[in-house]
Amino acid sequence: MPPRDHMITLLGKPGCHLCDDARAVIRRVAAELGVSWEERDITVSPEDQAAYWDMIPVTFIDGVQHDFWRVDEARLRAALTA
Repeated sequence: MPPRDHMITLLGKPGCHLCDDARAVIRRVAAELGVSWEERDITVSPEDQAAYWDMIPVTFIDGVQHDFWRVDEARLRAALTA
């Protein structure tokens, strides 16, 4: 699958410094590879809070959990170009 056909989702919350770091990595990799990405605020979903509160930021690729706490740029890039 070409990188541009993937979708990255970042699950985070306002005021989270790890989320800020993850967002910067995702923004950079997505721009370089032409991948779409979105961000969801965990505080607006009781389901997300119950499932992921202690792991944010959580990164998904095409709806499948990829990483949590930190986004490794090389690992993200590899997953999108495999």
